[in-house]
Amino acid sequence: MNTLQRYALAILSGLILSAAWPVNGWTFLIFFAFVPLFFIQEDLGRPTNKGRGGQLFLLAFVSFCIWNSLTTWWIWNSTPGGGVAAIMLNSTFMATTFWLFHFTKVQLYQNKKGLAILLFYWLSFEYLHMNWDLNWPWLNLGHVFSPKHHWIQWYEFTGVPGGTAWVLIINILAYNSIKSVLQWKTKARSFALNFILLVAIWMIPVMIGEHLYRNYEEKGELAEIIVVQPNFDPYTEQYELPASEIIDRNLQLAMGLMNRPVDFIIGPESAIQEDIWLPSLKQSPSLETLQQFVEQHPSTALIIGASTFSPVPKDEEKDFAARKFKNSDGYYFAHNTAFYLESGQSPQYYHKSRLTPGVEMMPSWFFLRPLRSMAIDLGGTVGTLKISDQRTVFKGKDDRFTTAALICYESVYGEFVTGFVRNGANILFILTNDGWWGNTPGHRQHMDFSILRAIETRRSIARSANTGISAFVDQRGDVFQATPYWEPTAIRQKLSTNDKLTFYAKNGDYLARISAFVMAIFLLTAITKSLMNKGKLY
Repeated sequence: MNTLQRYALAILSGLILSAAWPVNGWTFLIFFAFVPLFFIQEDLGRPTNKGRGGQLFLLAFVSFCIWNSLTTWWIWNSTPGGGVAAIMLNSTFMATTFWLFHFTKVQLYQNKKGLAILLFYWLSFEYLHMNWDLNWPWLNLGHVFSPKHHWIQWYEFTGVPGGTAWVLIINILAYNSIKSVLQWKTKARSFALNFILLVAIWMIPVMIGEHLYRNYEEKGELAEIIVVQPNFDPYTEQYELPASEIIDRNLQLAMGLMNRPVDFIIGPESAIQEDIWLPSLKQSPSLETLQQFVEQHPSTALIIGASTFSPVPKDEEKDFAARKFKNSDGYYFAHNTAFYLESGQSPQYYHKSRLTPGVEMMPSWFFLRPLRSMAIDLGGTVGTLKISDQRTVFKGKDDRFTTAALICYESVYGEFVTGFVRNGANILFILTNDGWWGNTPGHRQHMDFSILRAIETRRSIARSANTGISAFVDQRGDVFQATPYWEPTAIRQKLSTNDKLTFYAKNGDYLARISAFVMAIFLLTAITKSLMNKGKLY
């Protein structure tokens, strides 16, 4: 295989990955997307190509850069520099993962077998990428099935990592099948075995998913909910208009559907644009207006987003999220907050805890601390925010309902969301603002994560977007009343609660954690063998 052929295969792999991706992709293509990369890896892993690991990394980078660029290009709309950085960094991390798999396969198996090693490496990469400062798990492979949610009802047992494993296993079988066809004279029997396994491992999960979908029944209490989509332009309105005007539009939209009482009204992220000082909540005009509203509607609770601030306790000034007052020696924290308000009760609140890298959080590693002042300004509060230490749930006067508010980016993280469920949430609300990306696949992809979270936890979801897509999602992942983009509106529906914990809610990303352990053993063994072969351990 010459260099031109290798690059053609790398480009093909990137294009197939992109063509499979939501929201308008052909999902089935994902099962063949890694096959061209496997042919490249096999070729460059041969003894005659020894020392070409750098070329393997470059070719993998080409594939993953195409994939990242064609599926997440919309980041550019809000943050041109951040978009380029996200695409380049994510492609680099993916290419590094594929190179480590290549290195291990060559060292341990002389490149003759070992494709399954990629399963452990890739799951470990996805897990790491959800749990470090540069997290960006948008392209975790298991997310690809959100348009085919009938197929993956078994995510209640495995979560998204189960989908990632499914993708990689079938890609390995597809590669082996194609390779057998190319070597038909000696591999005919191998083709039959691999093809039968491929069909079985594709069909069985689909059949299980369809069976679970058809037979799942919701049995919980019914909550009647109004979701508001006020549709403020985040670039020209939301952070410039008076806070009272933004509050008024949210309440007026809700009142249009208040012909009879409801249990909840859900407003979007950052809907309260007054800077609220947490020790002085009673002095906030915005909260006073909202509290008066719920007093007039005593059977209704209101959940809505805000920007808030709090003093830094003594001796915590070195906290990475601490900010110094410009005109004094004191320090304060900034938060992205969800408030829970109902009549006769003090406000409850939760601070966003999974922060958007580069916007709400800069890496806290010591060598990157000088970059903390370079956070991307998307309006509102800029720089590293202070988070809640616990997955706070809201408990109101009606003990039938225990709710949780997921703020924007938090809905991307399956295991994170299970923390709210384990703390008692029997229904979930998502508060977001997806207007930064314009009318692109970005806000539609973000919406699709709600489908996956509903299936993993078997919790109904009400989603309020400032603009983007507001909707209701039931426990099977079916979407109802999805709103048009860039339209002020409100929607109303009943959703069922659920108090039972799914296997995934109890155990989180256990598949990824097991994979990380197995990967560590493989990698340490490969490094040791490499050093022994070079005579550095004698």
